[in-house]
Amino acid sequence: MKQMNYLNLNRHPVQLSFYKDRTNEFVEIYHAHQGMELLYVHEGQGTAVVEQQIFQMSPGTVFCFKPFQLHRIRIGELPKQPYVRSLFVFEPAVLDETLAPFPGLRAFFQSLWKDPLAPQVYRTPDPAAMNALLRSHLPRLAPKENAELLLEEQLLFLTAFVHHLKSAAEPAGSPLKEQPSLPKASATAEKIMAWIEKHYMEPFELERLAQEIHLSPNHVSAVFRQSVGSSITEYLTARRIRQACWLLRTTDKPVQDIGRAVGLGNFSYFCQLFKKQVGLTPNRFKREPYEADSKRKS
Repeated sequence: MKQMNYLNLNRHPVQLSFYKDRTNEFVEIYHAHQGMELLYVHEGQGTAVVEQQIFQMSPGTVFCFKPFQLHRIRIGELPKQPYVRSLFVFEPAVLDETLAPFPGLRAFFQSLWKDPLAPQVYRTPDPAAMNALLRSHLPRLAPKENAELLLEEQLLFLTAFVHHLKSAAEPAGSPLKEQPSLPKASATAEKIMAWIEKHYMEPFELERLAQEIHLSPNHVSAVFRQSVGSSITEYLTARRIRQACWLLRTTDKPVQDIGRAVGLGNFSYFCQLFKKQVGLTPNRFKREPYEADSKRKS
């Protein structure tokens, strides 16, 4: 199962998906996008793992994921309950330029885009108003032969969506650990993710992790899977590959050096693991960074 998901925004900088019913298609994976992602939940209950925190998701929730930010969505009791979402992935610099005449709105968007302390989860107190906004733009967002006209309509929609988020939505802000559901387990899982964030570039030893957070290795593994829905090794791999993608995209470091920098010093194993997760070899990804996987996984 591929863990990284890069929509190809080179050919067209905005990809919008409205009211997608993923109840019978949903795949629970770690992934990231080349661009910024706004995810709006119409139906479904679950959790989202992002920035070493676990957040609750429900209808009316908006998630704002920064470029290349690793995240994972979990939906409970599929297919007993439906999961319907709208997903907007785009190059933030393009929308930022569009917002230039609106300094207040632009500052809010730049905070979502660049500020590591900005809220990433919002609740819409009036889902009907959000649905009205989406449906009012849908007729104008049909495919067009003229790509420039389509892009103009898409950017107008994103401007309206961000304005609605700024003026009508409320930052959720509180991770799951502050809520009554599984407080101890989720807090422990977040400690594990924080530890991995500090040490993912080093050889991994479960015993060392368990010792440093004062739990047994078996308990650490069980609690993490219960709260996050994956093994520690799967999360660690996703974190390493995400960082490798970022370094391949933004630096001129040799591929072998990048493997070592993310804790994968065996060059052949790094290349094998990278291709398995991303769909391309590191060298090809460096040349063609956005051809990895065009399927939307959120």
